[in-house]
Amino acid sequence: MDHYIDLRLRPDPDFPPAMLMGALYGRLHRALFDQDANDIGVSFPDHKTGVLARTPGDRLRLHGQQQSLAQLMAQPWLAGMRELVEIGEILLVPDEALHRVVRRRQFKTGNDSQVKRYARRHAIDIEEAQARFARSSEPRITLPFVSLSSRSSGQRFALFIEHGQPQAAPVAGRFNHYGLSRGATVPWF
Repeated sequence: MDHYIDLRLRPDPDFPPAMLMGALYGRLHRALFDQDANDIGVSFPDHKTGVLARTPGDRLRLHGQQQSLAQLMAQPWLAGMRELVEIGEILLVPDEALHRVVRRRQFKTGNDSQVKRYARRHAIDIEEAQARFARSSEPRITLPFVSLSSRSSGQRFALFIEHGQPQAAPVAGRFNHYGLSRGATVPWF
């Protein structure tokens, strides 16, 4: 993982950043799935954690080898979003970069029928009902999350993202189709 590329959301008066990040990340997931890519990782350099502010931020950073990133960016996965995203160049990772595991965390957030019933009863969307279940069923989830639709089931869910502690040495490994890994690290700078 010696290269990276930043994708930054442009401010949009019609859509909140969290909705745009969900759309961008969902498209990335589909592209990684379609290419069966396991060598591209992600991080959210501007993420915020906490009970009141838990957002992935407005920047998605892709990590990988230059060839893998160039191949991904040559695909049309950003079609329809290019005007909403500022796309950086593929750059070398700085020498002084630390490394972090960026992984998915799953929490008990209620089963589908409970969430749907709660959403109907309170006249809210499924996404909000899932977030409320997450807040009530676990001791204060403070991780940022992205709302996505599952490629296989079509259902919406909250993908909670945990950035592990910075470490000096990289750990090689594979990434899933969300660009996340349980043990492999991405550069952090």
